[in-house]
Amino acid sequence: MRKIGISAQALVAAAFGAVIMGGAISVPKLIAPEAGAQPIAIQAPPGAPLSFADLIEKVEPAVVSVNVIATQEVGSVPGIEEFFEQFRGAPGMEEFFQQRPAPQETPRQRESRSLGSGFFISEDGLVVTNHHVIDRATQIQIVTSDGKELEAELVGTDRQTDLAVVRVKEKGKYPHVEFGSSENVRKGDWVVALGNPFGLGGTATAGILSANGRELGAGSPYTDFIQIDAPINRGNSGGPTFDLRGNVIGVNSQILSPTGGSVGIGFAIPSELAKEVTDTLIKDGRVSRGWLGVQIADLTPEFAEALGIADTKGSLIADVTVGSPAEKAGLRRNDIILSVNGQKVTDATSTTRIVGRLIANTANKFDIIREGKRQTINVTVGERPEDPYATPGNPGSPDAGPGDQSSGVPGALLDDLGVRLVPMTEEIRERLALRPGDTGLAITEVTPDSVFAKAGFESGLVILESNGQPVPSVAAFEKTVSEARAANRSKILLAVRVGQTTIYRTVDLPAG
Repeated sequence: MRKIGISAQALVAAAFGAVIMGGAISVPKLIAPEAGAQPIAIQAPPGAPLSFADLIEKVEPAVVSVNVIATQEVGSVPGIEEFFEQFRGAPGMEEFFQQRPAPQETPRQRESRSLGSGFFISEDGLVVTNHHVIDRATQIQIVTSDGKELEAELVGTDRQTDLAVVRVKEKGKYPHVEFGSSENVRKGDWVVALGNPFGLGGTATAGILSANGRELGAGSPYTDFIQIDAPINRGNSGGPTFDLRGNVIGVNSQILSPTGGSVGIGFAIPSELAKEVTDTLIKDGRVSRGWLGVQIADLTPEFAEALGIADTKGSLIADVTVGSPAEKAGLRRNDIILSVNGQKVTDATSTTRIVGRLIANTANKFDIIREGKRQTINVTVGERPEDPYATPGNPGSPDAGPGDQSSGVPGALLDDLGVRLVPMTEEIRERLALRPGDTGLAITEVTPDSVFAKAGFESGLVILESNGQPVPSVAAFEKTVSEARAANRSKILLAVRVGQTTIYRTVDLPAG
């Protein structure tokens, strides 16, 4: 069946013709709407701007591009010599080896160029950006939104928070913005990011605050990032994120992306921390952090249950660095830190940040739990070294592998736990950077499907303590297990040495 349609134009023509001819055909409503009829319109939801143009026009003059020339060490490509050597003696390759320059035995310096973003925070030309943008810079150039190129010098930088401050050398009055409060911005509120993605310059994107309080691992122990979905890319680093009042609520720092481009997950340093650090950099050129000299872990409910304590808010000292302020003050492994100078800690991260804000060489009160009893320890904190692990007794990287922990003797197999243990040797103690006299049990075998296997243990790890007690022998370890069962505890808490790092793990106790 064929459908026949009449176009609107034909209908108009027919109606118009009927009028000319004086006919009685009336004009359809499609052509002549009733008086007062309104077109469909959608009202913007409350709080949603129809445009960000006014905001961007206001703040854009304060946002700059940061062009950097830096030096970096380069050497030969790993494995390249072995690759070429396999062709030595092949037909036609002798001339190549004669003309090929000798391989570089020591790294050489070369220049590299990088692009980032920043923003003026003062009329006299102070600019905030990221540490990784200006790291090892030999020349820094600021390019303003109107294309003016200005030479700049470093004021101060802080690797731990990835913040830096530079100052333009040319005197003048520069448009600038101010830090606002990221704490007043809620998840779902609008944010606007400006910067220099991929070197394009002067780019604005908008989105919402996706989350706050993001922890990105050990590489950023002092920062709880805010997460935004306003697209940011390579080159946006150091640029500002604004609220709708034009206040800086974050400094763009990192993205999470499998492709290297924006997938809607970007991270900015919150304005409160950024202002605190940049004020210190402007004043002193560096940030001096308090240093305790401990390895710490979160006090989880599982850890607390194994230790037989009610508190689950705090941090557990996993190890104390030799010669550190913590050791001098008498802090020990298994001490639980509850508060510092009356300020309660909730986990390992909060402890790190509170200690980091302490002034070096000042006395501070640490409230702790030791062997189930509360007490206060006075600690004079030191200044955090550039490499806190490069201290006497802790040589090298904390991530060094444990190596072969076998002592050459079979050890004792604990059938109900599924683990074979043997006292560690002096050679193992030295390799793990332990103190003379430290004791422990090396794991030489883990039975499949045992409680130790399910807890993630494997051959090569060393148990230093069980439920806070040293374990110089298998008998001492078995005693801690018996005591835990007698106290109706379902778990034991073990301090385990992995390389030069001490961690904690719990193991479920089978019914005895």
